Amino acid sequence: MSINEQDIYDVTIIGGGPAGMYSAFYSGMREMRTKIIEIKHELGGFMRTYPEKLIWDVGGVEPVRCEEIINALITQAKTFDPTIVYGQEIVGMEQREDKIFELIAKTGERHFSRTVILAAGRGITKIQKLNIEGADRYELTNLHYTVTDKSKFANKRVLISGGGDSAVEWAIAIAPIAKEVIVVHRREDFKAFESSVSQMKQVATSLVPYVVTSLHGNNTKIERVTVQHVTSGESTQFEVDEIIVNHGFERSFYGPIMEWGFECEEYGISVSPKMHTSIPGIFGAGDFITHPSKVRLIAGAFNDAILAVNSAKLYLDPTGVDMAGVSSHNDRFAEKNEKIIQRYMSN
Repeated sequence: MSINEQDIYDVTIIGGGPAGMYSAFYSGMREMRTKIIEIKHELGGFMRTYPEKLIWDVGGVEPVRCEEIINALITQAKTFDPTIVYGQEIVGMEQREDKIFELIAKTGERHFSRTVILAAGRGITKIQKLNIEGADRYELTNLHYTVTDKSKFANKRVLISGGGDSAVEWAIAIAPIAKEVIVVHRREDFKAFESSVSQMKQVATSLVPYVVTSLHGNNTKIERVTVQHVTSGESTQFEVDEIIVNHGFERSFYGPIMEWGFECEEYGISVSPKMHTSIPGIFGAGDFITHPSKVRLIAGAFNDAILAVNSAKLYLDPTGVDMAGVSSHNDRFAEKNEKIIQRYMSN
């Protein structure tokens, strides 16, 4: 099958979360012709599950709603006009005799690229729901697995079930506007950052080790909740207005990709310190990959992206420089900087 040169990209990024978006931006700095393929119909990846959460741990950015970070990343990703393809799941990969990777979408569409960066995030995720018979009847009223608008909890008695970062952070975010916040966790220790747990305990009531065992309502809304001590079996009831369940996600890696022959570990595709997978020309970034120094933060995804793009660039041109020039001295930004300076002066 012959293909036109214009159909071949220098790098194709599979996944449009923070790692994928930053890869697109940084590959533009490296003057690489770039394509992003995203399975959903919008960029943002897993971050879309908590748009209202405040994000504290992105360097140089004050605490800001996750949705604002998503929008900023989208704007940044589009800086050098990458091609963005939505609604396609990549299910197959072949490497042609000319070393071009042929990526095959479930729709049948084919994409051609000299290198590939896998940034598929957590793969296909499914919310772990509350395992109580009849719980689903309340999902349209006051049982929540995600929070898109925290104002609905104003002056409410809120029970949060979970012990990870999301549960703790939601308790902190909601406590100032809620009437009461109770956090129920099945273990003695919370899995969130220590500073967040300390802050949560100052503004909310924590019950450990307890689990939610029964929901009591009128078939429309939950009115009371029974919680049970894990070891003693002692039960207690609370009147509630809203319940948030943060039990995490069942994670199945981007299924078909895992059949391409990569070396894998429990938490993702194995990569080298410079983001090489076991298939030459294919690199990884973000939550989809793992390596001994992996940092599972948004900031860590950015670093992965830089390393992956630099490795892809060197794969294409082994004699090239190993990283892009810093933005303050990079000619790729000269014209854009001039426009920004003129805008500041006009204001």
